[in-house]
Amino acid sequence: MNDDAKNPPTENPAFALPPGYDGLAEARRLLRTIRAGALATLTQDGFPFASLVNVATDVDGAPLILTSSLSAHTQHMLADSRASLLLSEGGKGDPLAHPRLTLVGRMGRVEGAARAGVKARFLSRHPKSALYADFGDFAFWRLEIARAHLNGGFAKAASYEGAAILLPADESAFIAALEAETLEQLNAGPDFLRQVAAKAGGPADGRWRVSGLDPEGLDLCAGDLTARAPFAERATDSTSLQQALAALRLAAAAK
Repeated sequence: MNDDAKNPPTENPAFALPPGYDGLAEARRLLRTIRAGALATLTQDGFPFASLVNVATDVDGAPLILTSSLSAHTQHMLADSRASLLLSEGGKGDPLAHPRLTLVGRMGRVEGAARAGVKARFLSRHPKSALYADFGDFAFWRLEIARAHLNGGFAKAASYEGAAILLPADESAFIAALEAETLEQLNAGPDFLRQVAAKAGGPADGRWRVSGLDPEGLDLCAGDLTARAPFAERATDSTSLQQALAALRLAAAAK
């Protein structure tokens, strides 16, 4: 049974997915690959306020942002945690023909022991943010997704509950202890990463590196380019993770 069957879209006759189109997989791909998005917060007088933010994801898929306390949107989040994030995939032609994902939920400031892991994941996706990530007025925030709406292009739309978008916490926790070492090992093999990126639709001549690891696959970056390399099977522990990586290597090497 696929995830769409286990976590069906919210019922709405206006939204429908064509047969064979995996909307949940598309939503998760957008979540993992889009590097920046439009963050909408609420002003103190109740108006929506949109701003551009860099985006990374936590291991379970929750969006992560880094903001200064001097910014307007941070002040809004401190007063009212409700927020929305639009992640849109660019490309040639009509912008509305490309897939995009809208997330709504509440923003929470990341503090304590959780900050180190979130910082590592965010800076792996956005290395230049290391210049100011530890300034006293900057903080990481995590969006707790309540609902998500996918528009995959013409006649491809669905809404999901937040729990359907995120990976289960108990299946994601083991990654935290393995991610740094695993990324170091994977990034030592540039030929393999070029093969993986090419299979994922990226240019094979890019200087690809793995920027993130989660139970469902690898996040790849090459400068401003991103790609997603999904595993054939979701990893639930260190053994199945090694099996998933081995299968990915075999698939990447296949002609």
